[in-house]
Amino acid sequence: VKTSTQKSGMGVLSSKLYDLLAGGPQPVRVAILGLDAAGKTTVLYKLKLGEVITTIPTIGFNVESVRHKSLELSMMDVGGQYKIRALWSVYLAETDAFIWVVDSNDRERFKESAAELHAIVVDGRNHLEGAPVLVLANKQDLPNAMGVDKLLRGLRLDALPPKNAWHLQPCSGARGDGLVEGLDWLDRQLRAKRRATSAAAAAAA
Repeated sequence: VKTSTQKSGMGVLSSKLYDLLAGGPQPVRVAILGLDAAGKTTVLYKLKLGEVITTIPTIGFNVESVRHKSLELSMMDVGGQYKIRALWSVYLAETDAFIWVVDSNDRERFKESAAELHAIVVDGRNHLEGAPVLVLANKQDLPNAMGVDKLLRGLRLDALPPKNAWHLQPCSGARGDGLVEGLDWLDRQLRAKRRATSAAAAAAA
């Protein structure tokens, strides 16, 4: 597991305690993108239902609400076929965070995945400046999946804009391994961002 920011030392708290501290679950919009067949829909419904569903290639998008700690996540799973990618910027409008799903077992399209990730984050039309970027290295349950070090080098995450905190989370959408840990990081980042925004607003008042 690699991240661009230091991990918080806060322990795991119950959702009810988070609600008390944060004033209730905070609604946020999260886009889930990645190349076709990366496992985006499997990840979404594993988080939503806790089970694996039979999926077909997503034409358009799926939207589900997922509760995690202090967050009420409106998660958009957007199709990754080449002809749909021109529409990604539409789905990224007004998103608070961005999840990129990469198939750790697909070496043939790994460079393509890295290029698309960087193009999305740096494209000003997507309004992702300062948005946390969670990279889910999916399909780690497969025997030939690439390890964290190779993924880090290939995805060039250190080259992402410094305002975009990033985190690489190995996971298996089919088994559910690593998904909660990824959302834990996203929760910490979004809560910290809210606190910073509130502090800046108070200072300007």
